[in-house]
Amino acid sequence: MWIRGRGDGNLQTGVCPAGENHATTFCSRRCRMSAGSPYSQRISRGELAGSYQAFPDACRLKNGDILCVFYAGYGHVSLPNREYPRGGRICFVISSDEGRTWSQPQVLYDGPDDDRDPHITQLHDETLICSFFTYRATDRGVEFDTKVVFSRDGGRSWGRRALMVAKGYAVSAPVREIAPERCLLGVYTEGGERTFAAVTGSGDGLHWSEPIPLSAGCPTLPDGSETDIIRLKDGVLMAVIRSDKVNMHFCLSRDEGKTWTPPQDIGFRGHAPHLMRLGTGEILLTHRLPNTALHISRDEGRSWEGPFVLDEVIGAYPSTVELKDGSVLVVYYEEGEGSAIRAMRFRVRKNGIQKLRW
Repeated sequence: MWIRGRGDGNLQTGVCPAGENHATTFCSRRCRMSAGSPYSQRISRGELAGSYQAFPDACRLKNGDILCVFYAGYGHVSLPNREYPRGGRICFVISSDEGRTWSQPQVLYDGPDDDRDPHITQLHDETLICSFFTYRATDRGVEFDTKVVFSRDGGRSWGRRALMVAKGYAVSAPVREIAPERCLLGVYTEGGERTFAAVTGSGDGLHWSEPIPLSAGCPTLPDGSETDIIRLKDGVLMAVIRSDKVNMHFCLSRDEGKTWTPPQDIGFRGHAPHLMRLGTGEILLTHRLPNTALHISRDEGRSWEGPFVLDEVIGAYPSTVELKDGSVLVVYYEEGEGSAIRAMRFRVRKNGIQKLRW
């Protein structure tokens, strides 16, 4: 879960196409960008955000705003101590201008354990549901639990008690509303023999099934973990799964997540996969490794173009939102001392991506 990597590539610049009023960079494969470049901005400044900010996720709200949640603590793991008596917490920021400016961080949830890896979804009834997992050290070792917390007023207030979804499991993906009365969430265990699974939930997010294994004893995927899910145009569900030892894998469900095909090699490495479909039909798969990166599928996941390196910083855990002009906002984090949540914009082109200045 906490592996660092390093990527490289060549920077290519291009002129601004007709109709664009921003300077751009074209990336045909690998394209490096420093954290201080004009393509990236920090969005997590504020005392409540702590000294270590990581694991962001963003979604478009029904009112047009963009809400970004993230982990706030003092380190990659922030167990309770004197300065943080309740450990790491979940914070959020909001943008009302398509990601150009952001509100000051506010605390969304701060339970008694290290609350981490938050992800955010707005359901069809406008309920906001934030998924996360708790990390705590006990006499029996480290324990994880996947939980959710709700807002029913557009994020102005949040429930103080979190709902248990999968005891003993972690999560690094948003709740996916696959139908008005059905939700799906990818979960996993850590340590020992890893298990990667999905839980199905009611349309209101209040009732959840026992974890459904995506595959048992898969010989080509010994350590599956972080899992995200998307619906393909033919109705099939596709799950993409992280591995630390081999390439990411994917599996399919033709019965709304009740059963899954054996995982198959997707063809490239990656951590913390995040899936999003553009209005023009392409599927974006953002992930860590190399650095902060992106693959694009134009044929429903049968093949992938990339990697396109969005930023040379290595934290990643990226999340994407399509903006009103058809460009894409990606939020991610930079690892290390002074870590922070960052955002940049790009546009998908036929020959790659086009970075946009703020």
